[in-house]
Order: sequence, then structure tokens, then C-alpha cells
Amino acid sequence: MAGASIWVDADACPNVIKEILFRAAERTGVCVTLVANQPLQIPRIPSLRAVQVSSGFDVADGEIVKRVAAGDLVITADIPLAAEVIAKGGEALNPRGERYSPDTIRGVLAMRDFMDTMRSSGNVGGGPPPLTQANRNAFAGHLDTWLARRPSA
Repeated sequence: MAGASIWVDADACPNVIKEILFRAAERTGVCVTLVANQPLQIPRIPSLRAVQVSSGFDVADGEIVKRVAAGDLVITADIPLAAEVIAKGGEALNPRGERYSPDTIRGVLAMRDFMDTMRSSGNVGGGPPPLTQANRNAFAGHLDTWLARRPSA
């Protein structure tokens, strides 16, 4: 896991979560790469990068899957992307602070598919609730745990 990196599915990542990641990159020197299909403004931090991909369905996800290595951490709310990352030996963390693992990803995928079916039938509406301070704290806690396990590059 030496030199493990953080990849961010940046198109839908909340700004407050990006700020936490920017501080981690500055504090620890971990390589953080934001992948998006739109231009991103990022602070000048040596270990921070932005990659712009062409627009299109799952183009950013595909780029992350192509580049991720075992031991890397991917920040995403996209459950199928998280499943692909885990299959490649990476780790996945939702911006709300939910850590996906090999033990839980199948159940999370099944729930996602069930909720998609409910939404398409008109039984469930609306988007996710706003990000709470508890979500931010959970995210920061999981990030700190990952950073502490990561050997110095």
C-alpha cells in the first residue's frame, strides 16, 4: 500500500468534503486526484491534481477504475463504482462517511437497485438529505483511519 492514493469522483462530491481532502493532501502529502467531466478549481498543493475527462455517462468512473490500484481509496457516492474499486483491491468511502467493504457492497448494491425500482415506479421521490455535521465527522474519521494505516510513501 506504499504510496497509496486517493481518487475522487468529483462531479458530485460536496465542496465541504473536497475541503477536507485538500487539507489532508496539504497535511500528509497524500496524492489526491479529483476526476470530473468539468473544469475544477483546486488549491495549489503539490500532491493535489485534477483530471478532466470528456462528458458522458460514467466516463469519470471509468477513468478512476482504469487508474485505481490495490490499497487506493476512492471517494464516491456511486455504488457500482465502489463495487468495481473493491473488486480491484481498493477501498471506497461515501462522502456521507459510509465505508464500503467487500462484506457490505453486495447488500448496498441490492438496496440501490431496489430503491431505483421504487423511484421509477413513483413510490419514492426526492434526493438525498443534506450533508450533516455527523456525516462530515464520519467521513473525516474514516479518512484519518485510512491515512494512519497508509505507510509513508
